[in-house]
Amino acid sequence: MVDLTRIMDDEVFMAFASYATIILSKMMLMSATTAFYRMTRKVFANPEDCVTFGKGENAKKYLRTDDRVERVRRAHLNDLENIVPFLGIGLLYSLSGPDLSTAILHFRLFVGARIYHTISYLTPLPQPNRALSFFIGYGVTLSMAYRLLKNKLYL
Repeated sequence: MVDLTRIMDDEVFMAFASYATIILSKMMLMSATTAFYRMTRKVFANPEDCVTFGKGENAKKYLRTDDRVERVRRAHLNDLENIVPFLGIGLLYSLSGPDLSTAILHFRLFVGARIYHTISYLTPLPQPNRALSFFIGYGVTLSMAYRLLKNKLYL
């Protein structure tokens, strides 16, 4: 059985936990941002959500799409597609005993890339801003997976 006190004393694991908390908080903020845009622009995806603003046929006019709402929603979906693999691979990576400075570099690059990706998506900044930030984050996750497979796993 794993000694949890030993894991909590591990600096790499604690660094991972810190950066995972930052990136998960950012992802939760994207949910709130999507809801804010839907409410302020009165744009809803489900008929039952429209009843607050009208009844019957009047409510149906709020059942539509909006470019800004869709942009925020797509940024949040992109977070879900990229943060979940980072969390899984990053957890295994942090438990594999990597060098502290290398691990922190991986974690910081990923978090910075995801925050910049969101800024470049919502502003919107011209390409290749968003693409570069996506590939930096994706590359960090691939780097951790490669190091894990190369050094620690029995294949």
